[in-house]
Amino acid sequence: MDIELIRLDARHPAAREGMPPALRGLDLRVGSGEQVAVIGPSGAGKTTLLQLLACALKPSAGELHFDGASPWQLPVADLQRLRGQLFLAPQVPPLPPRQRVVTAVLAGRLPAMGLLASLRSLIYPSDIPAAHEALDRFDLADKLFARVDRLSGGERQRVGLSRALLSPARLWLIDEPLSALDPSRSRMAIETLVNSARERRATLVATLHQVDVALAHFPRVVGLRDGAVAFDLPSAEVTPARLAALYAQFEHELQAAPPILADLAGTGPQPVVMHCR
Repeated sequence: MDIELIRLDARHPAAREGMPPALRGLDLRVGSGEQVAVIGPSGAGKTTLLQLLACALKPSAGELHFDGASPWQLPVADLQRLRGQLFLAPQVPPLPPRQRVVTAVLAGRLPAMGLLASLRSLIYPSDIPAAHEALDRFDLADKLFARVDRLSGGERQRVGLSRALLSPARLWLIDEPLSALDPSRSRMAIETLVNSARERRATLVATLHQVDVALAHFPRVVGLRDGAVAFDLPSAEVTPARLAALYAQFEHELQAAPPILADLAGTGPQPVVMHCR
């Protein structure tokens, strides 16, 4: 799915009256099948960008196009069909606590199912092997029939990500997928997402707090600050100097990265490029 944002402004739904837009004058193009990481300090507008791309939030100015068409000019039925091709994984997945994991994962297929089939699947899971395989990719196969409220925060996060593998969506929008995961699980989860999106030829846009992960696993990195694009580059061209400017006054947020990134405020000589492959 091709995405194009032209001089786009957007306000966060919870923003107070008179606050500046969360996104302002944003120009961004993402080609079909690309994998793009979005990084930037807190308040940069990363989550608002994903909500916008999920058609959960309407822009206040500018243009948004999917495959050349503006979603907000479509008839209601066509907009609903478009939303069925968009998969949004929020940082905290909205999983019903008493639901079984198998049912929660198979819910990823609901946009492609009719009402009757959807209701039947809630009572009698329709494709248990598919749910098992998706969970296994995130090392959660043993939780297939567990209740959601018996899972840890990291396990719930991986259940939410497993839904993407069963979703019919052509655009995956993943918000801070590693916030509750340890380094080993983080590496496995991001490799699974990137490789699965590539296999499916789905477009992947993920916001990440872990700068080193973005540089190591995504061919393209977009830096957001104050609701605007600070840079849009191949990962190999994202230098420590660019990161220092992006995270100025937010240096502590680079602590999840290797020391070479977390120490950008130092005065000693810095390498030209940091690239974790």
